[in-house]
Amino acid sequence: MATSKRLNFELLRVASGSRARLTRFKTLHNEVTTPIFMPVGTFATVRTQPLDVVEEIGAQVLLANTFHLMLRPGPELFQKFGDIHRFMGWPKSVLTDSGGFQIFSLPNARNMTEEGARFRAYTDKREILLTPELSIGMQKTIGSDIMMVLDECIPSTSPHDMARAAMERTHRWAARSLAARGESPQSMFAIVQGACYPDLRRESARILREMPFDGFAIGGLAVGETSAEREDSTELVTELLPHDLPRYLMGVGTPRDLLEAVHRGVDMFDCILPTALAQQGVAFTWNGKIDLRRGRYRLDEGSLDPSCACNVCSKYSLAYLHHLQKVKEPLAWQLLATHNLTFYMKLMAGMREAIQNDTFLDFYRTHRENLGQGDGGEPPKRKPAHKKSRPAPLQIGRFEIVQNIATSEPGIFGTAIRDTVSGKFTHAVHAPDEEAHRRYVEESKVLDLLNVQTGDLNQPVVVWDVGMGAGFNAMAIVTAYEAAAARGEKLRPLHISSFSEDPAALELALGHPWLFPHTRHAGPHTVWRKRLWESKQHPVRWELFHGDFLETKTLAPDPDLILHAASPSAD
Repeated sequence: MATSKRLNFELLRVASGSRARLTRFKTLHNEVTTPIFMPVGTFATVRTQPLDVVEEIGAQVLLANTFHLMLRPGPELFQKFGDIHRFMGWPKSVLTDSGGFQIFSLPNARNMTEEGARFRAYTDKREILLTPELSIGMQKTIGSDIMMVLDECIPSTSPHDMARAAMERTHRWAARSLAARGESPQSMFAIVQGACYPDLRRESARILREMPFDGFAIGGLAVGETSAEREDSTELVTELLPHDLPRYLMGVGTPRDLLEAVHRGVDMFDCILPTALAQQGVAFTWNGKIDLRRGRYRLDEGSLDPSCACNVCSKYSLAYLHHLQKVKEPLAWQLLATHNLTFYMKLMAGMREAIQNDTFLDFYRTHRENLGQGDGGEPPKRKPAHKKSRPAPLQIGRFEIVQNIATSEPGIFGTAIRDTVSGKFTHAVHAPDEEAHRRYVEESKVLDLLNVQTGDLNQPVVVWDVGMGAGFNAMAIVTAYEAAAARGEKLRPLHISSFSEDPAALELALGHPWLFPHTRHAGPHTVWRKRLWESKQHPVRWELFHGDFLETKTLAPDPDLILHAASPSAD
């Protein structure tokens, strides 16, 4: 198994029924076991928290920001002290962001060029050109354990052409960042970009994987997209990244966000929410968020979270915390931040233990809904005794799910659905959505058929999907149609006729949406239940004909394109 020479990365375990990973690597300062949450110490400090408290609650890595530290206190100070660890008295690892997101946050005060980002410093208004070389040089001076390449961050909802341009510049800057590192023993992570466009995310991951990075980050999320879009993009990218290097989802997020992303194979996280929301009087618990500004807590003698043994929960009542918040006492911010960071550390520790014990799927199902609850003006729900839910079956009829299959690509393991009678897989074992797109969208040139310039605008293109399997091929075309329509392309209507003697493969996939992302679309569910799905946004119709193909094909309109296991063909 290939490993990072700088990090000595080890993949210890992958949870059954999930992509959740238990991993270990060693930085210049300490051994790190993931999944982890990195408290944000933008200015070489975690807001309101003494660093001995942060260390005591279990933080293994802190995040500091190159952009802000470059402006103040500046490189001269770090040169004097030797590195950031000695400067702030932190004995463990530090990861430094490159400044790309901060540049993105100055939309009216910066100019992006191939050379770098030109902006005026908020400290003294001097003009600065932040290049990949300057960013890496500053990170070397700071002395962080893990450096991030300089990237161009844009809103996740940006048009496709803008997202491509920013992605391609990020790739060029990544190569320059690597060159600027030289022989430094510090590790460096690349950043996969591409907004919410699957084709760009695939391309970005493919290109960056060819460069000798020590880990990979997923950037450009939590900047405008929905949680579903973020989860889909995360899952897509983790499938494409090397299994023997760390994966870092930047700037995310809530406890539920972390749980969902670990489930999809992410190892590392950072976010300002634990301290930022503490300032607003919001605390995280195993039963969701509590808003201490609410009057209902004025006389409440209970603790913040009865299942938490942190100093805040064991010592202070809800009434006292509510009082501190109402009078705007800074101690409220400090105490709630301590609790929130403690909660995040316990959440990550709980996930690590569950992966180690191979009970992560139960952990995920137990906590997923509770972690997403809001206060809603009602008392926080006390955690009920958990009644173990029945896991989704790994086999229905003749079809079974097979996981962690070695593929033809070194270091990549896949998940597939197998026909136990014939022994054949319903699709490729590595990234079936990606292969379905390549074979049945790109090779078939179905979008060319759908383009209004090749036919009557009102005349539908009919696609026969012979041997539907788990619905990968049909959904690849549906997804490509929706993406093209979102880009503003004018398309003819689309009618898909799927034929299946035994649709149990689709039923099996629908029960495991965390393994098969195409099933998180409404189409497969409706086709399974009603045998017909019609899009509410686009002229797309997908119908399932259940039975012998030779008998049912007479019920379907004549095809313009036929998809089958061998290859697509035009009629």
